[in-house]
Amino acid sequence: MAGFWFTEKQTENFGITMKVNRTLHTEQTDFQLLEMAETEEWGNMLFLDGMVMTSQRDEFVYHEMVAHVPLFTHPNPENVLVVGGGDGGVIREIMKHPKVKKATLVDIDGKVIEYSKVYLPEIACELENPRVDVQVGDGFMHIAESENEYDVIMVDSTEPVGPAVNLFTKGFYAGISKALKEDGLFVAQSDNPWFKADLIRQVQKDVKEIFPITNMYLANIPTYPSGLWCFTIGSKKYDPLQVPEEQFFDIETKYYTKELHKAAFVLPKFVKDLAGE
Repeated sequence: MAGFWFTEKQTENFGITMKVNRTLHTEQTDFQLLEMAETEEWGNMLFLDGMVMTSQRDEFVYHEMVAHVPLFTHPNPENVLVVGGGDGGVIREIMKHPKVKKATLVDIDGKVIEYSKVYLPEIACELENPRVDVQVGDGFMHIAESENEYDVIMVDSTEPVGPAVNLFTKGFYAGISKALKEDGLFVAQSDNPWFKADLIRQVQKDVKEIFPITNMYLANIPTYPSGLWCFTIGSKKYDPLQVPEEQFFDIETKYYTKELHKAAFVLPKFVKDLAGE
């Protein structure tokens, strides 16, 4: 990647194109093709297997919405787990919550962590925080080996290909339920409703069979397929639409607000139909 237009082919018939100024790093890791590039429009970008993972310009949307919706929903999120998320953006947002005593990050590919620190320092800036435990390992197995441990679990995975395939299965969601405390909750990115309708239907069905409170919410992320992104939240006790006003507090954000917290759950009709609502 250098001095040309790069297209991420998001379907067989559609892609997103961006001008690349220069390649910063390319490496075939043990798990995927990792590329860091400087783009004209979006700043530095992380690509995995040719797919956009994050960019300096719009990363805050995804990371804020993954972290703050569940953390403001749970009244006392002391012990938090992030599966994936090696770029560190979700961890950065978690660290804005003083009630969090420990945040564990488990990413299967240590190279993502390593090069995010180099080329995406404003995203990876809290990975050295003493409240953070960074582990290079299989998040699926970490979940399977955990029981009644976490208040909140966040699944910050790639799309359901390669090493992330198992993170979109009913067995994984059942494992998350076991790994959570009796009042725990989780959130997972659930791709987009334009190109992955079948995936969203299946995720919603599986999570609803395990968690008594299941909801889907949306955010606008321009560098992700279609720009409209879905998140699924499953909770044992706390409803994200019934958060007491006193539970919110001011934090520095660019996208998330307490008003948006509830508004994000208002779905267009075609998305509500996918979610089975």
